[in-house]
Amino acid sequence: MQGRSCRLRICQKTEEKIGLVLYENKKMKIKNIKAKEISDSRGNPTIEVELEANRGKFSASVPSGASKGKYEALELRDEDGKGVKKALANIKKIITPAIKNKEFTSQKEIDDILIKLDGTENKSHLGVNAVLPVSIAACRALSASEKLPLYKYLFLLLGNAFPLKLPLPCFNIIEGGLHAENELDVQEFMIIPQKKHFRENFKTGSEVYQALKNILLNQFGNQIIKTGDEGGFAPTFLKTEQALYALLSSIKNHQDVKIGLDCAASYFYKEDGYHLDQQVFSRDGLLNFYKEIINRFPIIFLEDPFSQDDWRGFQEVAGLFSGKVDIIGDDLITTNIKRVKEAESKKACNGLILKPNQIGTVTETLEAAKLAKSYNWKIMVSHRSGETCDDFIADLAIGVAADFIKSGAPLTQERMVKYNRLLEIEEEIHSKK
Repeated sequence: MQGRSCRLRICQKTEEKIGLVLYENKKMKIKNIKAKEISDSRGNPTIEVELEANRGKFSASVPSGASKGKYEALELRDEDGKGVKKALANIKKIITPAIKNKEFTSQKEIDDILIKLDGTENKSHLGVNAVLPVSIAACRALSASEKLPLYKYLFLLLGNAFPLKLPLPCFNIIEGGLHAENELDVQEFMIIPQKKHFRENFKTGSEVYQALKNILLNQFGNQIIKTGDEGGFAPTFLKTEQALYALLSSIKNHQDVKIGLDCAASYFYKEDGYHLDQQVFSRDGLLNFYKEIINRFPIIFLEDPFSQDDWRGFQEVAGLFSGKVDIIGDDLITTNIKRVKEAESKKACNGLILKPNQIGTVTETLEAAKLAKSYNWKIMVSHRSGETCDDFIADLAIGVAADFIKSGAPLTQERMVKYNRLLEIEEEIHSKK
């Protein structure tokens, strides 16, 4: 944004479209930054930042993934592998002196400083867990400076010319892989309600979750049904098919509910092939496995169906299901604009998982989303398995006009704050109709 004023498209003719009003582009001054250690939803240390600006105090905290792509930005941890004292010291001694008492008019100004201070490709110097909370807190301060809700400010930063919309929620209600203590190799079994309004979809998701709970209780009797990292159930199933049949039973009264899988195939790939369902599959064998289950179940997307370095596998699955099932890259792409370009050039997928802590700043996250949209890809904004009560990704999903959002099962506080924020935004949009 340049100059003392610019134009934001906001229209109240419909609840979804943006028209034209003037607003004053005011400067935001950072007065101080305080950072502290908190615990994420898995009980591991993470960081919360409080940024004091001329319009108040703004906080942000960062999650951590259990299942991490090898190309994503690195968290800085202490010698024990978990502590965040080094990252906290970097905020105090390096980041804060560089931006304290300075005025900013754009997100890019701040993020460029953060990127330069780190000076690495993967944020390994300062740590993404030090850089990202400052970037997000500054984004909240800048949106307040512009007197805009966060989602509208993000919408403006992206330069969107498309309508505001609510994403479809993808509820992870059966868990396996690194997210659960069971034998399932596929990491997330999600249900995706397809109704018009987010509130209706949330209600359906909650109903299906409870229906699945009753199905599992009937199936396993008095056995305790554990839950995984993201609130989904972690039953003692041995095969993917068992979980899919349980999902199918849980959605039988909801014809507009579909299924999505986060295969996270990098974690069941070994040198001799893909170890899935007590079998070892070749690339072609795994492709046939996907073809079979897609023919039998209402699956609308596969996330990371092959290993993060198996470009050929991604190319083949994307070609086979082109126009039928979305192929979404997570570990393959890691919200990295270079890997988005490579995936497009190789026609390896048509969808992007958008995770801010895979790349490190709000600006870089938005750049990845903008590029994906230019390719007409689907965008799924995502939480992490070790979450906090920060709801930034809810506003982000609106700001980038994401097709999907996943924030786990409709259960724990760390997941629910995202869904509740989306309900709040939908109400705000509708009230201006």
